[in-house]
Amino acid sequence: MIKLAVFDFDSTLMDGETIDFFAEALGIGEQVSAITERAMNGELDFFQSLQERVGLLKGLEFSKVEHICHNLPYMPGAVETIAQLKERGIKVVCFSGGFRSATSHAKEILGYDADFSNVLHEKHGRLTGLVGGDMMFDFSKGDMLLRLQGLFGISPEETMVVGDGANDRSMFAHAGTRVAFCAKEILKKEANVIIETKDLTQIIDKVFA
Repeated sequence: MIKLAVFDFDSTLMDGETIDFFAEALGIGEQVSAITERAMNGELDFFQSLQERVGLLKGLEFSKVEHICHNLPYMPGAVETIAQLKERGIKVVCFSGGFRSATSHAKEILGYDADFSNVLHEKHGRLTGLVGGDMMFDFSKGDMLLRLQGLFGISPEETMVVGDGANDRSMFAHAGTRVAFCAKEILKKEANVIIETKDLTQIIDKVFA
């Protein structure tokens, strides 16, 4: 019986990459999305790629960051799936290598119980190009999952994880149910449930049917 469900945010609960939306506002969308793509394919160190991409955002008005984060397109079925999981008594958490401005706002809309992500540093109303937080490294999601499992007394067999990119592999290592959602090939290899269409309700059909 699953007691804990952990979702990635970008390209899993949200349809796109938050940092790419920021980059588009600065006119450097292609430059940043190319780095994002390589990071999600496991071709780049996540920590270094995150620092590089955030560095390119230096000078972006924080008001634009907030506006973008409050208007992100959520994945079809996200609200319904989280609601059904919570009806089953499952704790639902979001782990994101992205940003708290996005995940904390989405928490109020999508209904998950907690979010762990990174914080964009801003000063005088603009991004400084610096970032820090809970999910800075390739190993961060797995590390945080182990902490939550220990805190709640939940086993890997009672844990479901859902993600799409290379930085989700570390949490896949500690879960009995591993859902690759419209995922990169590097993550599909670690999964035991694969969903290829943008509809999160398929998780309920495939895992709980």
